[in-house]
Amino acid sequence: MTNLSGQRRLAAQILKIGQNRVWIDPARIDEVEGAITREEVRKLIREKVIVSLPEKGVSRSRAKVIQAKKRLGRRSGPGSVTGARYAKVTQKEAWMIRIRSLRRKLRELKASRIITEATYTQYYRMAGSGRFQSIADMERNLKANDQWRKR
Repeated sequence: MTNLSGQRRLAAQILKIGQNRVWIDPARIDEVEGAITREEVRKLIREKVIVSLPEKGVSRSRAKVIQAKKRLGRRSGPGSVTGARYAKVTQKEAWMIRIRSLRRKLRELKASRIITEATYTQYYRMAGSGRFQSIADMERNLKANDQWRKR
């Protein structure tokens, strides 16, 4: 095999591409071998003996498949979760969800007369101060302190 590295380098400089993108016609290698100057290499480029290959891109097909699966809700299990503990649901959002559900439950209990107005006010303030972790925790506290009114 003949060494065409000089011709390949010259062609790459002329075509303003990398050396790996220079294609030399295997049928006319002897002509390329004789080309030493830039002018001779330019002539071979005009004759299409030396051609620049198209750029190779990165295929998006795998990325598109993954994106389609994510739209369907796949690939979101615990192994895929990155970031801090509160990255998915911030502490503030978790608090908002919890306090809203506690206050909603208190309103229901007051409306159905299971607790008194005074108990409602007292437990509303306790909920706001972060006393209860969940509705179940609040209900346990109501029953333990005998605030649950008998029907």
